[in-house]
Amino acid sequence: MPMKPGSTKNLLLRLDPGLAERLQTVAEVEGRPVSDVVREAITTLVKQRRSDKRFLRLLEANLARHQQALKLLRDDQQ
Repeated sequence: MPMKPGSTKNLLLRLDPGLAERLQTVAEVEGRPVSDVVREAITTLVKQRRSDKRFLRLLEANLARHQQALKLLRDDQQ
């Protein structure tokens, strides 16, 4: 379901304490909120995956499995 422009979705993120401390350090050095640094990292990861051939093959295989499962469930209703 699409979100309204300008709205956000809250997520709970659990990090190893050492990673959390390093993330906080990066944010402090850059003078930015941790949430901005995390959003930037996630945006970069998603952009990378969109052009990652291995990831796209996995996505297609996953879609094919779900289509097969849906077909089986529909066939069960007949």
